Amino acid sequence: MTKRQIILARIILVLYLAAVAVLCFANIKSTPDIRKEFFGIATDKIAHFLMFLPLPILAFFAFDKYTDKVWTSILCTLITFACGVGIAALTEVVQSRLPYRSGDHRDFAADLLALGLSSVLVLIIDITKQKKST
Repeated sequence: MTKRQIILARIILVLYLAAVAVLCFANIKSTPDIRKEFFGIATDKIAHFLMFLPLPILAFFAFDKYTDKVWTSILCTLITFACGVGIAALTEVVQSRLPYRSGDHRDFAADLLALGLSSVLVLIIDITKQKKST
């Protein structure tokens, strides 16, 4: 990736994190009526899953130049996952303290599932990319 692309990827990552903060902490008075479940899964859990799924992917593009060896890919993936877990935990703790929101351990579980799935996918793609370039 060029320097310009890396800068753009990092800007997108920051904007994404800002959007997650707004979605998690905003006092939204009215929301459109949506179904409570989709294929038997609570729609708010699906929203949490989809909200945290992009984090490892965006971090991969923002910091791709640091993963030139398998061990650095694993380390960066673990760091990204740990940061994602911290962000997810922080959002639930803060939500539990806001008078207009509520924290839910099942939301945290949906966040972790998304982070784990996305992290494994990014790691596989990065290691495959490395093996093709050698």
